[in-house]
Amino acid sequence: MIPADTLRYKKAAECHAAQIAALVQQTAREIYPQYYLPEITDAFCSLHDESAVLQDIRRNTVYGLWLGDRLIGTGTTRQDHITRVYVLPAFQGRGYGSLIMERLEREAARRYASVQLEASLPACLMYEHRGYRTIGHGQWPVENGVILVYEIMEKQLSSKEP
Repeated sequence: MIPADTLRYKKAAECHAAQIAALVQQTAREIYPQYYLPEITDAFCSLHDESAVLQDIRRNTVYGLWLGDRLIGTGTTRQDHITRVYVLPAFQGRGYGSLIMERLEREAARRYASVQLEASLPACLMYEHRGYRTIGHGQWPVENGVILVYEIMEKQLSSKEP
């Protein structure tokens, strides 16, 4: 159960870029080696470095979830696309990722009838439980001839607000 009175979900400010990037790096380095080759983990980390996070913060599309004063999760929207949803490993399995997804979906539903995302292997089941379905697969060549194959998923949103 999530203690709602101690949680804060809000848009990230530029001063949060390093903290969010560190959260993503820590989560990827702890979780992804169970699923991916090192080249893929490294590619995820470079894709979501501090400069990329800062660029999205400047677009006003990055959100953070704080438990007390500690950042424990993050998510980003880009129009009808959700990306960079990460929850620190110590806080996974408690509903925090679902809470972030609910808020991001609500934000997208204001302007779009559906939302898409690229799913990492560790997150696919959560997305399926949230009503996402696989609509395709993508490939991303990384170092040493390694290729990441990922699912492209979509969810129809319940209502498009004016």
